[in-house]
Amino acid sequence: MTTTSPDFDAVVIGAGFSGLHMLKLLRDKLGLRVRAYEEGNTVGGTWYWNRYPGARCDSDSYIYCFTWDKQLLQEWEWSERYPEQPEILRYLEHVADRHDLKRDIQFNTRVTGAEFDEEDNLWRVHLSGGETVTARHLITAVGTLSATNLPPFKGVERFKGRWYHTSRFPQTGVDFTAKRVAVIGTGATAVQAIPEIAQQAKHVTVFQRTANYCVPARNGKVDPELVKARKADYDGIVKRIRESFFGQEHYFIPKSVLETTPEEREREFDRMWDAGGFAFWLANYQDMFFSQEANDLIADYLKRKIRNTVKDPVVAEKLIPKGHPYGTKRQPLDTNYYETFNKDNVLLVDAATDGGIEEITEKGIRAGGKDYEFDIIVFATGFDAMTGPLKALNLKGRGGRTLDEVWADGPHTYLGLSIAGFPNLFTITGPQSPSVLTNMPVAIEQHVEWISDCIDHLRNSGSTRIEATPDAQEQWVAHVNEIVSMTLMPKANSWYMSANIAGKPRAFLPYLGPEGVGGYRKKCDEIAAKGYEGFTLA
Repeated sequence: MTTTSPDFDAVVIGAGFSGLHMLKLLRDKLGLRVRAYEEGNTVGGTWYWNRYPGARCDSDSYIYCFTWDKQLLQEWEWSERYPEQPEILRYLEHVADRHDLKRDIQFNTRVTGAEFDEEDNLWRVHLSGGETVTARHLITAVGTLSATNLPPFKGVERFKGRWYHTSRFPQTGVDFTAKRVAVIGTGATAVQAIPEIAQQAKHVTVFQRTANYCVPARNGKVDPELVKARKADYDGIVKRIRESFFGQEHYFIPKSVLETTPEEREREFDRMWDAGGFAFWLANYQDMFFSQEANDLIADYLKRKIRNTVKDPVVAEKLIPKGHPYGTKRQPLDTNYYETFNKDNVLLVDAATDGGIEEITEKGIRAGGKDYEFDIIVFATGFDAMTGPLKALNLKGRGGRTLDEVWADGPHTYLGLSIAGFPNLFTITGPQSPSVLTNMPVAIEQHVEWISDCIDHLRNSGSTRIEATPDAQEQWVAHVNEIVSMTLMPKANSWYMSANIAGKPRAFLPYLGPEGVGGYRKKCDEIAAKGYEGFTLA
């Protein structure tokens, strides 16, 4: 093994929350030569690409931000509880400018492939412009939901109108005025977009494959006194969210819902419903994710809310989820989602009762033997989550093995950070880490800090190579699967379970550890303290 000097100490792929923080730490704290590559024309990642109507974060803004810039925590003023996409993008632009990060980011550049050179002990990274650069370390900051999923609907190319995927809306926006619009999908993105589109369009037809349980966002201005109190307590807030289960200030009710009286639990449900946000999902009774009987009681409350909100009982029944426990799919936060189906210009076509989509036609969509005509089709069909963005990089590890080969039956990682056979590769919020089950900036900061400390350790110890051992990796995979098997999560055909992509091996993608992201942080710190247990250093 030789140690040829590479072009960079590290290459970072992506310039969203993850890439910006990774670049900042490696360059400014460790003094390394770093280059980030970003496919978009500016920073932002998720918040650059997702510009659909109603796009906004669903973690409270006071914790949906970087916590490492303490002065910025005090200076930045968010306009709402859940800021919209343009505001979050402005925030990330501000961070990039404030810390002079753009000078080390190459925009409009896609990484088309990379392979580990075992002889020279470095990564050769291929770029869309035809250039190849080398780096000692390769760090993916590509996000968990960035590989667009457009199901292979027959006839898309024949459609004479315009069509868009929610993750690739034009920067100039789309004018829906006086248009007949189809929205395909009813996940978290569609729940945000449908009410906004329905306010503009002449008519909206929603094509639903699987109904979702929605809870209200309760968005709006935040009381200035609450903002002031939070800014005064940021040290406490940061400590609490870093030690918490979900990276939020939400905590389960420490008793079984089955032990409560109907009156008591109704009071608690009302309290969480009125509070809005993720409280109903992440601060409910502790047995919600483990007991079907407990889950049924909680789900019944939401079903009653749907029936009370949607005026047409036939439509209400279509909107009531069937076949999966509450909370086992990504929780959408809604603002007037159910109310939108009371509008005269909104139609719901449900695959189970009305028939699924058969094909896209020149004039629109054929579903259940019926033809619907549209001017615009919006595909809110989600993503090839977590593994998709990594596979798209065309990475080759030792012996030229690809991720497709080593993940043929689903992801195999160590801690969601590293992959056996891929030395000096780090995956920020990779599969089998808490990632999407948390407030993402908390998970991102934990990974970025751990990776930075690890690279610093390698440098100080004279090591130039680190790789997860196959044994440690398989133990971690078994642990991830064992934990989730004790919950209701596998009962849902969710993207958490890889079930939204035809042919994708069924596997639980994130990590639902015993203590969530807080416990996972402790585990990662313990591994580092033991000289990076489960890794081989050379």
